[in-house]
Amino acid sequence: RLCRLLFFLFVFVPLANSAPPIQQESLQFYEYDTDVTMESLIQQDYEMQSKDIRKDGTNVSLDTSLRLQGDDSERNVPPTKDTNLPTCLLCVCLSGSVYCEEIDIEAVPPLPKETAYLYARFNKIKRIAVSDFADITTLRRIDFSGNRIEEIEDGAFSKLLLLEELSLAENRLLKLPVLPPKLTTFNANQNRIKSRGIKANAFKKLTNLAYLYLGHNALESVPLNLPESLRILHLQYNNITTITDDTFCKSNNTRYIRTSMDEIRMEGNPILLAKHVNAFSCLRTLPVGTYY
Repeated sequence: RLCRLLFFLFVFVPLANSAPPIQQESLQFYEYDTDVTMESLIQQDYEMQSKDIRKDGTNVSLDTSLRLQGDDSERNVPPTKDTNLPTCLLCVCLSGSVYCEEIDIEAVPPLPKETAYLYARFNKIKRIAVSDFADITTLRRIDFSGNRIEEIEDGAFSKLLLLEELSLAENRLLKLPVLPPKLTTFNANQNRIKSRGIKANAFKKLTNLAYLYLGHNALESVPLNLPESLRILHLQYNNITTITDDTFCKSNNTRYIRTSMDEIRMEGNPILLAKHVNAFSCLRTLPVGTYY
């Protein structure tokens, strides 16, 4: 019996005491093995996907190529000739009128066809080119007041046969451009225009011109060959020092009356109008200005 007891103590008791550590080690190993298994699964999944991609690489590349070609074809589409969208996003387009006021543009924007009225006041436009209105023959009114225009290409307005009103006021012009034939109103107030910047026959053929504004410039004399249609003439605040009997009237025809002329403003010029009474003999009203 003693031997059996000793055998029991030496064999079974150590096994019973060591059970918990074995369970703990087994638990730790299971968790660790689980991590390894998950990592292996992820790696295997990635490798399988890579193999699938390599196998189907031609198809994927083809699809991608087609998509890229489609994108290229869209990018390579030539621009349309219809420029309504960009201009009408920048400006306001309404029933044949385009309003591009105070938006700091530096050039005349492309205009929609059939534009009749352009208002581009108070911007930073410096130059007007022939190409600006080459295809827009429907214009009836243009207003460029309050810009920085210094140059107007010859012929810039030559194709505008319907243009009736043109304003270039408050710019930096030194000379006048050739004006379209049907003009009724022309405003070039507050520029830097001198008499040599106006050609002798600049207004002669403008048989519809009724309103001519050339105030606040640097003119030394009244422009020649003013049309009979003229009703309002503003020449105030220039450097006009001389005037002749043929400026407004006809010295060889004492019966001539300029019936259309209603107003002439010449105040602010270094000229005494009282010294040139014969120059106004054909007028119904005397010019506004300094007489004494």
